[in-house]
Amino acid sequence: MNLFGGTINKLEQSLDYATAKNNAISNNISNADTPGYKSQEVTFKSALNDALSSSLQAKRTNEKHIPFNSTQNFPYRIATNSNTTYNHNGNNVDIDKEMTELAKNQIYYNGVVDRINGKFGSLQTVIRGGS
Repeated sequence: MNLFGGTINKLEQSLDYATAKNNAISNNISNADTPGYKSQEVTFKSALNDALSSSLQAKRTNEKHIPFNSTQNFPYRIATNSNTTYNHNGNNVDIDKEMTELAKNQIYYNGVVDRINGKFGSLQTVIRGGS
């Protein structure tokens, strides 16, 4: 039985995504002057499209066959952008883009945290009997 209807789990996965994105952006910013460094990004849309396209229903005709279900919990990937170079030293980190992405990710993260706080606030109200 899922006590919270999966909402808390999805919000937790959203926080994991935002954390992974923040780590990738932080690595990019800290390596902005490293010669040959290639920027990384966390992709969600392509991983989601892959998961949706591979969700064909398949039937096992024998219990010894390998099951078709996927065990991937988080639909995001970390990809390295290796086909561009912005600087003379082979580095492709655009600091303005990274700072913009960092600000967007912080807004997203704060929104998810606010939603989790609201969910737990509702649970506290229920536990206290509506007071």
